[in-house]
Amino acid sequence: MGSAGKEGEVKEKTKEISVAGGGDCVDGMGTPGEGLGRCSHALIRGVPESLASGEGAGAGLPALDLAKAQREHGVLGGKLRQRLGLQLLELPPEESLPLGPLLGDTAVIQGDTALITRPWSPARRPEVDGVRKALQDLGLRIVEMGDENATLDGTDVLFTGREFFVGLSKWTNHRGAEIVADTFRDFAVSTVPVSSPCHLRSLCGMGGPRTVVAGSSDAAQKAVRAMAVLTDHPYASLTLPDDAAADCLFLRPGLPGVPPFLLHRGGGDLPNSQEALQKLSDVTLVPVSCSELEKAGAGLSSLCLVLSTRPHS
Repeated sequence: MGSAGKEGEVKEKTKEISVAGGGDCVDGMGTPGEGLGRCSHALIRGVPESLASGEGAGAGLPALDLAKAQREHGVLGGKLRQRLGLQLLELPPEESLPLGPLLGDTAVIQGDTALITRPWSPARRPEVDGVRKALQDLGLRIVEMGDENATLDGTDVLFTGREFFVGLSKWTNHRGAEIVADTFRDFAVSTVPVSSPCHLRSLCGMGGPRTVVAGSSDAAQKAVRAMAVLTDHPYASLTLPDDAAADCLFLRPGLPGVPPFLLHRGGGDLPNSQEALQKLSDVTLVPVSCSELEKAGAGLSSLCLVLSTRPHS
């Protein structure tokens, strides 16, 4: 665990502290991250029929209801476009890429830079091609991961507006985290061990520029404590009953007179977490469902990429 120095290396820290939990905000809010959540566009990819067989989800995961998964995906796209006012770009489904809708794993975007990831699963690496082309067409600066020893899934990366946290998990290794640090040198980059078979974003997210939201599991709380040790910008912490509820998206489309939005799993998916989410009073809550897509390993942050840019004229 550590924060990245000027040369992009991830340095070690060993200091230990504790964080209050229990569903309440703790003291010590950091300086708001002005870049957090600013967006004008959203990128999604359609749900292919091949996802329904379960073959794309991997061994041990159930087959899903294709029609329901496609409806969930369509509603998500509608919320991004109509409720949040984003320009929505949808890549077509590809039967050869059953997990293609989980395109949040394929890139890490901050400002005008997109780091194209190298997913842990070789079968998923072709997913990055269509995403790369779409982001290039939007004028982003593309950075490639050329190291064959590096693995990185985008949903292991949490940007707070002030710094990056990279989960060291089954899918992301230390070399992948180093490349994040090399790419985004204006920000501290710290690594957080992920002790469960999940991505970091499956355990925690940003409820606002000053607030980390996290699930109540031991793995989620361990990740939050590690982040508190490593950061120089203390945040408030809000604990939610469900880990999956912490996989949310704080978004600021820049609409005049409109407060920021928090795109989150709704009561139909996670009823126990809705009351705690109401404590985030500075955002407009926008609930969506992805309970069927979740069977394929999808979390909310994996189903879209959001960015702020202008397409080429």
